[in-house]
Amino acid sequence: MSSEEASSISDWLVLNSWWILLPFIMLLVVAAFIVAFVLLLYMISPLISPKPLKLNGAHVVVTGGSSGIGKCIAIECCKQGAFITLVARDESKLLQAKKEIEKFAINDKQVVLCISVDVSKDYSEVESVIKQAQEKLGPVDMLVNCAGTSISGRFEEVEVDRFRKLMEVNYLGSVYPTRAVITTMKERRMGRIMFVSSQAGQIGLFGYTAYSPSKFALRGLAESLQMEMKPYNIYVTVAYPPDTDTPGLAEENKFKPLETKLISETAGVCQPEQVAKIVVKDAVQGNFSSSVGPDGYMLSALTCGMSPVTSITEGLQQIVTMGLFRTIALFYLGSFDSIVRRCMIQREQQSKAADKKE
Repeated sequence: MSSEEASSISDWLVLNSWWILLPFIMLLVVAAFIVAFVLLLYMISPLISPKPLKLNGAHVVVTGGSSGIGKCIAIECCKQGAFITLVARDESKLLQAKKEIEKFAINDKQVVLCISVDVSKDYSEVESVIKQAQEKLGPVDMLVNCAGTSISGRFEEVEVDRFRKLMEVNYLGSVYPTRAVITTMKERRMGRIMFVSSQAGQIGLFGYTAYSPSKFALRGLAESLQMEMKPYNIYVTVAYPPDTDTPGLAEENKFKPLETKLISETAGVCQPEQVAKIVVKDAVQGNFSSSVGPDGYMLSALTCGMSPVTSITEGLQQIVTMGLFRTIALFYLGSFDSIVRRCMIQREQQSKAADKKE
C-alpha cells in the first residue's frame, strides 16, 4: 500500500470517526444546556416566589382551634409573635386552649381571643364574629381553616345525612370564614389563607366515601381561589396532613373498618406539633401545597395536576419525579387492593363458619 493510499484511508477514518462521535457530542451539549438551565432557574426561583409573611404582630384566625392540629397551629403562630383568634364551637375547650396558647407568647402585647361559633351553619353569623375579631385585633393577615370532622365506614352503611353533614363542616365550614375575610385582604393587597385538607383529600381510600369528597372539594376551592387572589398578593395553601395523633383520630378509630385501619397503618401516625410547624412554614412562604413526610411529598407530586406552583424549582421537581413516584404508587395501590380482598375473604369464611354452627 502506497503512502498516498494510507493517508487517504487515515483521513477517511478520522472523518467518519467524527460522524460516529457527533451524536454523543450533541448529547453532552444538550445535557450541559439542561444543567445550566436548571441551575439558572434554581437561582432565580427565590426572586419570583412570594415574599414571606411576617407573623410577628400579625393577626391569625384559626377555626377549629380548640384542639388537635388547629390548636398546635395557633401555638406555632403565637411562638412567632402573632395575635390569635380561636374559633370553635365548644366554649369550655376554647378557654382551656386559650390558657395553653398564651404560655407561648413572646411578648406582653400578644392577645389570644376566643369566639364560640359553628362556622358551618350561618354565614351571616360567621361574618359578624370575624368582623368583631378584626375590630379588636386588626385586619386578618392569615386565616387557617382547620374546622373539620371525620367518619369512616362502608358506603352502604354510612347514614345518608352524614354525607351532607361532612360537606357542611369540612367544605362550607371553610368557605364561610374565607368569604368573611377575603374583601379586607383584597383591599390591603396581602394575606394568607390555609385550608387543612387531608391525605384522604388526595387519594380515595376504602371507608372514606363520605370523608374524602369533602376534603377533595377543598382543593378545587383553593385552586380557583388562588387564581383569583394571586394578583392581589394573597396566597392560598392546602395542607395535606396524614393521620395525626389528635382527639378526632382517636374518636374515628373506634368505628374504623378493618380495611381502613390496615391501610392507614402503612403510613403511621404523626404528632400535631410536627404537622403544625410544617404547614405554618409553608403558609408563611406562600406555598400552595403543604405535605408532611416522604409519603406526603410523593402524594403531592403525584396529584399536582394543574395545581399552582410557588417556584420554578417546585415544578421541576414534580416533572423529574413523576415517573418514579407513579411506579411506587402502583405498588401501594396493589397492596391496598390485596388488603381489601383478604378482609373480604376473611369475612366470608367467618360467615360460613357461623352458618355451620347454626
